Amino acid sequence: MERTGIGRRRWVIPEGYIPEYSHGPEPQMTSHETACLLNTNQEPAQVEITIFYQDREPVGPYRVTVPPRRTLHVRFNELKEPAPVPKGTDYASLIESDLPIIVQHTRLDSRQAENALLSTIAFPAD
Repeated sequence: MERTGIGRRRWVIPEGYIPEYSHGPEPQMTSHETACLLNTNQEPAQVEITIFYQDREPVGPYRVTVPPRRTLHVRFNELKEPAPVPKGTDYASLIESDLPIIVQHTRLDSRQAENALLSTIAFPAD
């Protein structure tokens, strides 16, 4: 059965924060923010992420490719080009794709032994 991709091309995660430290073994328990990207299309999705801050100009785009009919979990901690996303700093993100995709946001906060995990669907902006 041939399917077309589902989702949207623009997504917003208005809340972002990477804790400055972690508790537990790395990399599994490293505190992090993740954008979970799902591409149900038959072609690769070219995705750009722009990071917005309270007190400085936006940074981006960070570029990733999500293979066809696959998921890609992008840890904001691991984004390096054009600049690393700083820890201990509030930010928001705009995710834009050339094809419709689904975006979910997840945070692991392991600053203490009693870990906190949050996950929510991002806001579809188009």
